[in-house]
Amino acid sequence: QVQLVESGGGLVQTGGSLRLSCAASGSIFSINTMGWYRQAPGKQRDMVARLTSGGSTSYADSVKGRFTISRDNAKNTVYLQMNSLKPEDTAVYYCHLAQRTTVYWGQGTQVTVSS
Repeated sequence: QVQLVESGGGLVQTGGSLRLSCAASGSIFSINTMGWYRQAPGKQRDMVARLTSGGSTSYADSVKGRFTISRDNAKNTVYLQMNSLKPEDTAVYYCHLAQRTTVYWGQGTQVTVSS
């Protein structure tokens, strides 16, 4: 099985920065996609950023130019550097790992951006 442990959420003012981390452990295959989704109250869970083990990235339009996803394959860890945060970025952020036909989720970490 796979476990995902997130860290780095918190409260920040508009324009501030946060860095999220997600460490994966267990049966990790070399070919996979790791990333971040977020869910605000009353809304669906949406993709924020994804990064394949081969280095391909995808970003939601709302975070392009502000957020950067990276990963350390040796540590099975994915990071999300969030800059120029806005109140609309407030949500629970979930780490995501997809390999073969299985998807795994972290427990979520709260990010709150105050105006």
